[in-house]
Amino acid sequence: MLLSKLVCERTKEAPQDAKIKSHILLSRAGFIKQVAGGIFSMTMPCQKMSGKIQAIIRQEMDALDGQEVLFPVVMPRELWESSDRYNTIGSEMVRFKDRCGRDMLLGMTHEEAAVHLANHIVSSYAQLPMMIYQIQTKFRDEARSRGGLIRVREFTMKDAYSFHETKEDLEEYYYKMFDAYYRIFKRIGLKRFIDIKSDSGMMGGSVAHEFMLLTEVGEDSIVLCNHCDYRANMEVAECELSAPECESGQLQLVYTGEDKTIEQVCGRLNSKPELSCKAVVFAVKGSSDEVVIAFVRGDLEVNEAKLKKVIRKDVVAYEGGVNQTVVCGNIGPYQLDSKITVVYDKSLENVNSLIIGANKPEYHYVGFNFKRDMPDANFYDIAKVKAGAKCPVCGGELRIENGIEIGNIFQLGTKYTKSMDMTVHGANGENFNPIMGCYGIGVGRAIASVAQESSDEKGLILPMTIAPWHVHICPLRLDDETVSSKAYELYDLLKNSGTDVLFDDRNVAAGVKFNDADLMGMPIRVVISPKSLATDEVEITIRSTRESNKIAYRDAVETIKSIVKSELDRLNA
Repeated sequence: MLLSKLVCERTKEAPQDAKIKSHILLSRAGFIKQVAGGIFSMTMPCQKMSGKIQAIIRQEMDALDGQEVLFPVVMPRELWESSDRYNTIGSEMVRFKDRCGRDMLLGMTHEEAAVHLANHIVSSYAQLPMMIYQIQTKFRDEARSRGGLIRVREFTMKDAYSFHETKEDLEEYYYKMFDAYYRIFKRIGLKRFIDIKSDSGMMGGSVAHEFMLLTEVGEDSIVLCNHCDYRANMEVAECELSAPECESGQLQLVYTGEDKTIEQVCGRLNSKPELSCKAVVFAVKGSSDEVVIAFVRGDLEVNEAKLKKVIRKDVVAYEGGVNQTVVCGNIGPYQLDSKITVVYDKSLENVNSLIIGANKPEYHYVGFNFKRDMPDANFYDIAKVKAGAKCPVCGGELRIENGIEIGNIFQLGTKYTKSMDMTVHGANGENFNPIMGCYGIGVGRAIASVAQESSDEKGLILPMTIAPWHVHICPLRLDDETVSSKAYELYDLLKNSGTDVLFDDRNVAAGVKFNDADLMGMPIRVVISPKSLATDEVEITIRSTRESNKIAYRDAVETIKSIVKSELDRLNA
């Protein structure tokens, strides 16, 4: 490709809303162009990266006997009503009416379409196990699009769906897919990524893993042990909590005035936050008057994902005015309105003496003890894990890091096949609902993750397997006939040998060419200049290490091909 013809404008400045490295560099290199919030056009270099990532994904999916299909972007309301998800998913799913007045939607995931297709094709247990996958454009009206390609509304995604006769068969296939994901992410050049246990969320199912790239700009909080292999998303992470030491006291009503926060009340009463009970109020989504109060130890935070699992309802932040018996700032578990749904965290169970709200203005109780004062209370794990807490596996210290989700896999069970009445004829003559697995990778997010991890202050450092071009030729002084002749000759020889090569044919200063080459991040840069040709040599620089060597011009093609092959073999091993 000639750089002068490439529709890809490099710039010194990033868009004003670009805050993280991958967004800044992909924008400055001209790889992406924002059209609207969370919606981007990809130029040729980015599209070539996407194509190479998709090729790797296809190879790994086909190796698992996957069959590539293509589901529709637009689906009818009835298909999603058959799984009971049309009304349970909120405004992130785009709904509209077609010209005939029928309710339609834009696909944000394709479990329903997968079951619909399989239900019309698979009729016997002898056809199982079976996996179908697609690489498709999807749309989710994401409320918090950010970070360039990291969190978008329109995105390209590989999603696969497997169907099985038994749970054991699903588990065996699930971990084959698990291993394939490790191969995919290593092959595209990612380094600091891990798998973690996760919450299945709206996908349903009982077992789920996310693959996370550990990076300071990640939105997800990941809990890891410093001493063993325990790791989990904050949504499902557990820990061992020791009850703070304190003597039992008598239950007493005390005046606390206008003090309402944990810090204010504990400061007034000369106590510690871990000896207090925090009340967090939620409204039940879709209900006009139902509230849920979650109680946790004062030094902890409520984990909404865990809370939703306990009460089996979706919740949102409480904004007041729904329930007049709630006295915000003075809420406590003792003598609370029995009509309110309450959930107690296990961190409160063994504390001998707690400060709690008195459920009336300006007062709290001290000396509260659940075992004595509310012996029938049930306790659940609904708190977020704190850094420094004890690992539930080995007792070691837990730490928290940020991460970007780069892939996920779910054991869905029969959630969709049962609700959509998909049955298969079994070996015993009886029909059964196939057991499903679901497996997703965002292609655009993979590009952003590589850009985030593989880059420096000068620009991108792209892995050989997914770089748009393996080689970036930078001839200096193209007005020199010898330079021009040798540069174009090398360009043609590399192209004809099957090497992806970008040729900077612009008549601009060397600094401009070198800056653009660093910014765009191709793995190998080749410089041809009057000085190098005086000794019949070219200069080869490896972008990742900045190592430079001069080699004879006659050996350039074979040397470059050897470097490309060696790096491709390493990443694909």
